[in-house]
Amino acid sequence: MMGLPILTILIAVPLIAGALCLFVNASSARWIALIATLIDLAIGIYLWTAFDPSGAQWQFTELVKFGAGGITPSWALGIDGIALMLIILSVFLMPICIGASWVAIEKRVPEYMAAFLLMEALMLGVFCAQDLMLFYIFFEGGLIPMFLIIGIWGGAERIKASYKFFLYTFFGSVLMLIAMIYMVSTAGTTSIPKLMAYDFPFDAQKWLWLAFFASFAVKMPMWPVHTWLPDAHVQAPTAGSVILAGVLLKMGGYGFIRFSLPMFPEASEYYIPLVFILSGVAVVYTSLVALAQRDMKKLIAYSSVAHMAFVTFGLFAFNRQGLEGAMMVMLGHGLVSGALFLCVGVIYDRLHTREIARYGGLSDNMPAYALLFMVFTMASVGLPGTSNFVGEFLALVGTYKVSSWAAIVATTGIILGAAYMLYLYWRICYGKLVHADAAAMPDLSAREWWLLGPIAASVFWMGIYPESFLKPMRADIGRLLERVERATPPGDALLTAGKPAAATAHEGAAH
Repeated sequence: MMGLPILTILIAVPLIAGALCLFVNASSARWIALIATLIDLAIGIYLWTAFDPSGAQWQFTELVKFGAGGITPSWALGIDGIALMLIILSVFLMPICIGASWVAIEKRVPEYMAAFLLMEALMLGVFCAQDLMLFYIFFEGGLIPMFLIIGIWGGAERIKASYKFFLYTFFGSVLMLIAMIYMVSTAGTTSIPKLMAYDFPFDAQKWLWLAFFASFAVKMPMWPVHTWLPDAHVQAPTAGSVILAGVLLKMGGYGFIRFSLPMFPEASEYYIPLVFILSGVAVVYTSLVALAQRDMKKLIAYSSVAHMAFVTFGLFAFNRQGLEGAMMVMLGHGLVSGALFLCVGVIYDRLHTREIARYGGLSDNMPAYALLFMVFTMASVGLPGTSNFVGEFLALVGTYKVSSWAAIVATTGIILGAAYMLYLYWRICYGKLVHADAAAMPDLSAREWWLLGPIAASVFWMGIYPESFLKPMRADIGRLLERVERATPPGDALLTAGKPAAATAHEGAAH
């Protein structure tokens, strides 16, 4: 765009709009927020069309150093295909979140819109940052607006849920900060691209990997540090749940791709059994817990933990199918989970309860709602032709190449996922209309169609033609594979062997 700092503009638009929201009334704040998020959506679409998959790894780069000589912080931005796809997911969901809050949020509307716009700017900064300290500021800064959104506009137990969310995620990030300080002092740079090519000693890698894992595992979240997520989802307003499941959870997966795998490849191989065991437990345990839920939001929240386990399975398979599958699961889950929380919000706005037992037979008086809810339910269970099928299939293929047992355990997640999602749909949309207030609920409004319709179209687009999403990422996944190929797992023997041979060969290797 004629030499403009496009990524800075992408981040600045919601920041400026958020500041403006604080000085206007509720109606104006809603429109300012919607216009700002639509502008960012337009910029995101431009980035997608202008990105060259066969070009340089880092594109749209910007660099402003704050000082001269030595290790100096810098405003360093740039994106590859992986970051691009997560930016597209973020800017796509944000206008939908504003629309979902249009009627539901009635108190302190300007502050609410400002918090959401601040969160958008910080999320985009995470995916654009190429400086280690800048990344940390954006990564941690995102806690603040979500903490406020849950704590001020959440449900009856919002204070407990917001503090639990903040403390869990903050504790892990403190360990990551300590690791970052060591990395900068050792490598002599804060540049993320340079650190991705730096060879840390294997002994150091093991500790650095664990420090980053403490932060990313909580963010995803992985079992057993997932317990903050159901409470946060239940207490958060609908739009808060959408962006939490749609984007914020993906920051953990992005962290593994950007830091753990390229910077600590031998340690990543060393800890594959740990990751696979935790992911396997998550798939089975949280799926069974989801089956027992009576609250719709809690059921979908637990399903998110199970689905994100496919991401860690795929990432640590160390092969192309696994990595591509992990990225597609993140994108597909971002769409589908966000849509499911919107579907919960639609009927919650009418009846003000999330208890599954209070509904039933909604296909009679809300056929359009039942149709779209069915689309997202089928996508969640991985129906061929929908977004989640592509990612889960690739992740399973990649996992099977590393460990057949891990693939079998992961497959049980698909079976259990079909059980709890179809059971939920049956209880909500089929049966008899027992409750008069549920029978009186009107079908989707025009605004709700505009919120759910684009997501449904995107779910089918990703499922039918996934190449448009895989193409921008393919070269970058190839570069990541080149970086970690020296630590490629040797198959099922990996899970029974002791210290990996690749790690031993590189132990003590320095840059």
